[in-house]
Amino acid sequence: MNKVALKEDERIDDLQNGYEIIQNKKKFCFGIDAVLLSDFAKIKKTDKVVDLCTGTGIIPILLYSRNKGKEICGMEIQEECSEMAQRSLELNGISDKIKIYNKDIKEALDIFPKASFNAITCNPPYMIDSHGLTNENKGIAIARHEIACTLEDVIRVSSDLLKINGKLFMVHRPFRLPEIMSTLIKYKLEPKTMQLVYPHVNKEPNMVLIEAMKGAKPRLKVLEPLIVYEEDGNYTKRILEIYGKQ
Repeated sequence: MNKVALKEDERIDDLQNGYEIIQNKKKFCFGIDAVLLSDFAKIKKTDKVVDLCTGTGIIPILLYSRNKGKEICGMEIQEECSEMAQRSLELNGISDKIKIYNKDIKEALDIFPKASFNAITCNPPYMIDSHGLTNENKGIAIARHEIACTLEDVIRVSSDLLKINGKLFMVHRPFRLPEIMSTLIKYKLEPKTMQLVYPHVNKEPNMVLIEAMKGAKPRLKVLEPLIVYEEDGNYTKRILEIYGKQ
């Protein structure tokens, strides 16, 4: 690993796959949703990929570590997060393999031509203004709440950037499924695969993984439920397998 300077409250986390990432313990750190999305995303080695709302770059790094995508980039509106992502790339010696753009995703067409990507990943803000309290920390608030971009922004931009038959892979909250599905269809992104994620087998799902294809015909496949924890609080075999792929 290369040496990079850490700032106050930052740490280096080992991803257990030969790669590391810089995180700030007082800011928004990546969670299991990013790990599950990077596994769920069926991306070919030859694909050109962009990760919208990339945060500190965890999904591009995980995709690269799994040999998913020929060209990978990320877009992040928060300068502090995008700068941290860039230092993580330098730390891993892959700054020539992944590019991070400190840009609002709504300005994506100022950077990229229309229909220029085979695949898009996104772990967007889950909450609208009325859902829960907005965190006093602005960075965390932007990551969790639709302050800088909305669900419709993410889907509209994805539709603009994807080639025909290109795919959007997204993780979100199940309570917004009706809105997610209707907005995908509005922008010609047909939902093709869905998987609900349950914290425990006897709890309601708290995440949903969705694959949508641009210009596809209607036909949705629902995968078997993904359970995160056993009764004793340990990860299930399937979650351990996913983390093992990191």
